[in-house]
Order: sequence, then C-alpha cells, then structure tokens
Amino acid sequence: MTQHATDGFHHATLVCSDARRTLDFYSDLLGLSLVKKTVNHDDPSAYHLYFGDEAGAPGSLLTFFEWRHLPRGRPGVGGIHHIALGVDSAETQLKWKRRLIDSGVPASGPFDRGYFKSLYFSDPDGQVVEIATAGPGYAIDEPADALGSIMTIPPTAELGGARDEAAIAARTHPTPVPSVTPDMALRGIHHITGITDDVARAGAFFEQALGLSLVKRSVNQDDQKTPHWFWGSYDGQIVAPRSSLTLFEWKGSTNMARPGVGQTHHIAFRAPDEAAQDRVRERLLEMNVDVTTVQDRVYFKSIYFRAPDGLLCEVATDGPGFTVDEEATELGRNLALPPWLESSRAEIERALPPMGDRS
Repeated sequence: MTQHATDGFHHATLVCSDARRTLDFYSDLLGLSLVKKTVNHDDPSAYHLYFGDEAGAPGSLLTFFEWRHLPRGRPGVGGIHHIALGVDSAETQLKWKRRLIDSGVPASGPFDRGYFKSLYFSDPDGQVVEIATAGPGYAIDEPADALGSIMTIPPTAELGGARDEAAIAARTHPTPVPSVTPDMALRGIHHITGITDDVARAGAFFEQALGLSLVKRSVNQDDQKTPHWFWGSYDGQIVAPRSSLTLFEWKGSTNMARPGVGQTHHIAFRAPDEAAQDRVRERLLEMNVDVTTVQDRVYFKSIYFRAPDGLLCEVATDGPGFTVDEEATELGRNLALPPWLESSRAEIERALPPMGDRS
C-alpha cells in the first residue's frame, strides 16, 4: 500500500458572481455554516467566503471567490465536473430533494450508483453539486482488502437508458421540508469528480504525489463509454471519509476546462502540519512538478501545483484554523482581513458590495 501523504480533502474553492446570493444558497438553503468572510489575498477587491461545519473542519469546506464580471466557465479536461456533499441516509437524501424542489431548485435522482445514491442539482452560478449517501461503500462488488483490483461494471438496471427514469423522478419525501433538520446535516465533501484526458496518467500522478490509492475502476453510468476511476486514502481495508477523488476519462479530448463563474477554481488536499506539507513539496520537486513556495493563508499554509491534465491543486495544512482571528462564536459574522491588509480596511470595505447583517 502506498504511503499516504494526505488523509483527504481540505477544501474546494469555486467561483461565484454574487457573494450574497451564494451565502443565501449555501447557508440558508443548504444549512452550511459561514465560518469566514474575508477577501482573496491576491485580489482584495473580491470576497472569499468559507462554508463548512460550525468549526470549519478540514474536509467540510467549500470556499468561494466572488468575481462579478468574470465570464461563465465551462467544464472540460483539467476541470471539475461536480462536487459531492455527504448525507447519512437515503431517507434524508429524499428530504433534500423535496426541500430543493420546493425552493425552486431542480434536482434529479436519486440514482443508485452502487457504492452510494446520488442526487444532483446546480447552484445559482451553474456549478453541479451532488448529495451522496454514506454507503453502502466500495466493498459491495469486490473485497475490502483488494479494492481497485478488478474492472467493475454496474448492473444494467442502474445504467442510463435502462433505469426507470419516471420512477426515479417521482421518488421524494412525502411532506414539505421548510428547514434543515439535524438528520439532514451535510457531512462535508463526500467526493470530487474531475475530468481528465488520460485516467491512468492522472492516477499515477496522484498516487506518487499524494499517496492516494486506486480503489475502483468502473464506467460512467450515464455514458458507459467513459471510464470512471476512483482514488482515496485507503489503508487496505477502509477508504477514509472525505478523501475520494474520482475522474471521468475523455480520452484524447481537446475540450479543456475554461475557468470562470460556476466552475471550481481548485481543489485542496490536507497536510496535518507544515512538516508534512514540506515533504509533499519535496516529492513534487523530485517529480519535476512546478510547485509554488509556501503561501500564508492565515488559517492554513498552502502550496499549489497542477496535475498533468492542468487541474489546479493545493495542499493545505490543517491549522492553525479559523479561530486564529475570531472567537468560535463569532465566526463569519464580520469581515476578517489578513494582518498585512488591515491598514487598508476602510478602503477595502468601501469597495466590497454590501453583504447585509448576519448577526
């Protein structure tokens, strides 16, 4: 088994066109906590919002740059197809379907993906989001101690063109769901699915650079000609939660992802501390990968690099965390600025669009 350099995802960063609308969607509708309201350190004219669990734990985080005038992006090779958030059960997933549709957000599914059930919708900027159940898990069609060793083909009844689409569309919770109940809590990043032009090359990269392990080789159920492979932090028995990276292969495609609104800017993996992050950086340099120096993001330290298909990746430390500049009870209530921008606070606040009072 490959030695792990990461236990899974730290966060994913997306691009939105309206920070207030994004706050309404991810906090008010989806029930995520706003754990930090700050600015893009490289562009202080843009908000940077962090959503997650109440503490902002690594793996629970979705973050957003607000770039109002940026054109809409496009998925493709080197980009992210969708981001999945976890939920405990199929029953609570149906409550999410009812809540979304009653709120005017079209939702499709839930589809049986074998290893979990999947409900899909798009956020206001067009980013595809999935809510996926915790199980039954990757060991339903091959031994838990030999994941990824065989090619697995989903049952015909689960494939596009064969499944009962009308029955799936009709399946929902019987009564309205006006608020997010405790059982509906989203459990952070379930998996992230990207698009690559060479799934074997991409997998070899993530295995060597980050110690991820191949845990599933299958096909896209909605397009059986498209390989769909899964990696995760796997100890030979268990795939760690919040660690599954899956890739669709568009072999030889020149349809590259176009950055912009409604697309994922980058995905970030965890390093427990700066020493572990340094080891990853040294490994990347040994692989002749162009990797940045360590960047101070106040709440964590970051390095950035690209996978062979162009996907922008980050390795971020677990600490020091979001209470380094705010009390836990005050997270997300006020505009937080890094120390080197405090002298420009008045100017920055005047330039930012108002977000309204969240107290």
